[in-house]
Amino acid sequence: MRGSLLICVVATVAGVAIGFIGGAFRWCLKAAEHLRVDFVDWAHRLPGPGWLLPLAAAAAGATLAALVVRWEPLAAGSGIQHVEAVFRGDARPPLIRLLPAKFVGGLLAIGSGLVLGREGPTVHMGAAIGAETARRARLPDAEVRMMQTALGGAGLAVAFNAPIGGTLFTLEEVTKSFRVKTVLATLIGASAAVGCSRLVLGNHPDFQVASTGAPNLVWLPLFIAFGLLTGALGAAYNRLVLWFVDHVAALGRVPAPAKAALIGAVIGLAMFVHPLTVGGGDPVSQLILGGHHILLSVVIGYLVVRLVAGPLSYSAAVPGGLFAPLLAVGALWGLAFVGVFNLMWPTNASSLAIPMALVGMAAFFGATVRAPVTGMVIVVEMTATT
Repeated sequence: MRGSLLICVVATVAGVAIGFIGGAFRWCLKAAEHLRVDFVDWAHRLPGPGWLLPLAAAAAGATLAALVVRWEPLAAGSGIQHVEAVFRGDARPPLIRLLPAKFVGGLLAIGSGLVLGREGPTVHMGAAIGAETARRARLPDAEVRMMQTALGGAGLAVAFNAPIGGTLFTLEEVTKSFRVKTVLATLIGASAAVGCSRLVLGNHPDFQVASTGAPNLVWLPLFIAFGLLTGALGAAYNRLVLWFVDHVAALGRVPAPAKAALIGAVIGLAMFVHPLTVGGGDPVSQLILGGHHILLSVVIGYLVVRLVAGPLSYSAAVPGGLFAPLLAVGALWGLAFVGVFNLMWPTNASSLAIPMALVGMAAFFGATVRAPVTGMVIVVEMTATT
């Protein structure tokens, strides 16, 4: 009983910490997003080759993020694989120095426009805080590993404003089990974390969804076909991620900062064409879910760019995850599917645009991460829809 009480206290303290730190991280990313849009607008109005400025800015941000990784190698990538390795006992729990590396590196990488997810840094920061808090509470090594796993889930909960989704992610994807102490620590940590992050970001869903009726059951076969195609698209996306990671890593003689700079330059060029093609993707998802009309050709263009830019950005090995951009790809994919269906078989299927986008977000997340329940719950919590 005493041990369980101590775990509850440690989970609460660590949850409060990642809640405020993760909330501040998200606030900074939102500010960087607005700055990017203003910066690109200013670059378009400049005489001469204004496109060089976004290119240089994104390359500089990616380079600085790569230098942060050189200082703390554990900060590379999403960090979720490391959290899983620690839980299995294949790696040591992270030290607290990972916290500033992930915060600063993630802000530089994602803030400069790389198509990466905020959940990678918040999960790893949560894991570092959980491990450090458990060490200071003098918990045994097994419970230090458990706390870093539980608070990693709290970090994901902060990233998506989804306490239940963060808890399910820990249980469905990381531990693949339902141990009482892990469930307890994750629930408490995620609840405390999201509560504190909402003090920073506001108590509201991440996406405002335009009112729309539930689809008629006559459309169920169309949704089933969409789900099957989404599964294939998710598998192809995973292969593309591995292809980019392998081929960029094979450039062994090229320094990591130089590779990151080159990738950043490519992303910067896409950013100059249109800011909605880069970054985490929340603005484009909000446009779709808000019911704004977007030309089908533009939707397909955004979709193609993001399908390539996400894996390319991840191959830079800078702080940032894969998950958040999946939601934007899923929303675009759902909208594109309805648009193409309307072209081929003119019907009143346009009313399915928002429902299909919501299904696309959850389905594409589930197809790529192999965590379908987590994907559904995260989308429900982020949109406050059922």
